[in-house]
Amino acid sequence: MSSEPTSGLPPPATPAPSSAAPLSGSARLVLTALGIVALAALVASVLLWQRLSGIQEQLARQSADSGAQAIEARTMARQAQDLSRETASRLAVAEARVNDMALQRRQLEELIQNLSRSRDENLAVDIESGLRLAQQQAQLTGNLEPLVAALRSAQQRIERSAQPRLAPVQQAITHDLDRLGRASVTDTAGLLGRLDDLVRQVDDLPLLNAVAHASAMRRMAAAQGAGDAPAAAQPSTADLPRWQAVLLAAWEVVRDETRGLLRVSRIDRPEAVLLSPEQAFFLRENLKLMLLNARLGVLARQPDAARADLASASNALNKYFDPASRRTQAAATTLQQAQAHLKTAQLPGIDDTLAALATAAAGR
Repeated sequence: MSSEPTSGLPPPATPAPSSAAPLSGSARLVLTALGIVALAALVASVLLWQRLSGIQEQLARQSADSGAQAIEARTMARQAQDLSRETASRLAVAEARVNDMALQRRQLEELIQNLSRSRDENLAVDIESGLRLAQQQAQLTGNLEPLVAALRSAQQRIERSAQPRLAPVQQAITHDLDRLGRASVTDTAGLLGRLDDLVRQVDDLPLLNAVAHASAMRRMAAAQGAGDAPAAAQPSTADLPRWQAVLLAAWEVVRDETRGLLRVSRIDRPEAVLLSPEQAFFLRENLKLMLLNARLGVLARQPDAARADLASASNALNKYFDPASRRTQAAATTLQQAQAHLKTAQLPGIDDTLAALATAAAGR
């Protein structure tokens, strides 16, 4: 049954009768499944689209962050490059300064070495001059104390300097001090006194041709022997008259002179016997000059010259003077002792110390 319209609208058209047959239940199910699949695909597409949008936004943010980081990295790289350039420039300046400091250090070390070497050389030269002066003083005075004092002072100065280069000098000084301590010192005063005594005794020494002097010496010896004889054995002249005593004394003189008129002796040195009184005077004076020259040689610390003069004086004494006289024998003995004393009592040298100082002063 049909109803009438309540409004002015036209009545709905009635669908035309379909020519197809109505769908079956399986087709509806397929269509429903297809609709569900389509709906699910649509939902998945929407979800995928949202996810892709999120990923795109995330990628955009990451890209923006990467750009910012790249800009920051470029800035930092530029700063690092500037810092590296500055560091390189500073490093170059530091290397230049280090090279300058190394050069200055080498120059300073060379200067210190030169100063140390020059100080050692100056010290060696100063010590050498002082030792040479002390050696000359010791040679002039015949006393070893100035030389020993100078060596000890030099040893103390070397110890205070504490320089290894001067160790050989210190060893040489120690060796020379030991040698000076064992050395014997010349008795210059006693030697000069003996030479002065010899000079004074030259005029009293008998010559080989002094016959009258020999007879007088025999009379004096006889008189001394008679004085030493017992009083009973001596001839008494006190009871004789004066003229008899004078005649007796004159007879003794004539008898001695008569005995001396003829003398038989062997002449080994005719030049000593044939000396005239003038030649005898000059002989004594020459002997005095030889002894005085020897004395000057002792004072001048020239032992070789002094020994040569003493040897010449000894030869003259043995050649021209009477060897049987006690005075001549005593003088010859004194000359021999003086020669032996000069030969054995020489001042020792300090050659080791001077050689070590010369080596140190040369810088070797």
